[in-house]
Amino acid sequence: MRALIVDDEPLARSRLARMLGAIDGVEVVGEASDGEEALAQIGRHAPDVVFLDIHMPGLDGISVATSSDDLPPIVFTTAYDEHALAAFDAAAVDYLLKPIGRVRLEKAVQKVRRLTDRSEAQVAVGELRALLSQRPPSSDVASGRTPRICATVGGTTHLFDATAITRFFASAKYVAFSQAGEEYLVEDSLSDLETRLADHGFFRTHRGELVNLAAIRSLKSDDGGTVVSLSDGQEARVSRRLVADLKRALGIR
Repeated sequence: MRALIVDDEPLARSRLARMLGAIDGVEVVGEASDGEEALAQIGRHAPDVVFLDIHMPGLDGISVATSSDDLPPIVFTTAYDEHALAAFDAAAVDYLLKPIGRVRLEKAVQKVRRLTDRSEAQVAVGELRALLSQRPPSSDVASGRTPRICATVGGTTHLFDATAITRFFASAKYVAFSQAGEEYLVEDSLSDLETRLADHGFFRTHRGELVNLAAIRSLKSDDGGTVVSLSDGQEARVSRRLVADLKRALGIR
């Protein structure tokens, strides 16, 4: 099985490539970081399956999936709660919730392998395209859903209410957050989290910080810069150029 991986995050691509490479009979023939590159590589490599991230800048996964009837089977990958994708289940070949687990990935591969008949695969892709074309834009806010954050520790995937998290921060090559005294890593970039959580009161105070405005208890500025203190005792840096914007967001004159 020839697989193409499409994700704008290099870390997510490399992790999925390693996992797919460990499955017998699966060969990763290419990687793409955006939708335009994905379509080009689909034409170049003719993969048997595309592991396609939904949320990407520019041409996103949904746009790729609805761009043509002549596509290989698609397995969506997403950091969003699986219930937000329930509408896809009848038509998508499969979808995987990030962070992707080995067992779940193997099940998706088996599902694709069952589509041995090319015409059957095209029917599945055609149904997916029709469904996505009719699906109105939605968001966690519009649908009333609580945004969920996933973190995997020792093979166990933990789900968190994003609005209960006070701060996401850059940690080496990862993004982390603290909850109940424990630190968790997520595969989402801060930029992705910023886009997803902006409507839920999160503010990018620094290139390495994304803060829940509701958790801010004080703002302190001195010669060393500006920091905010949060309800759980954490502190977050504030970029000088963002201090005024943060004050406006907090209603401070």
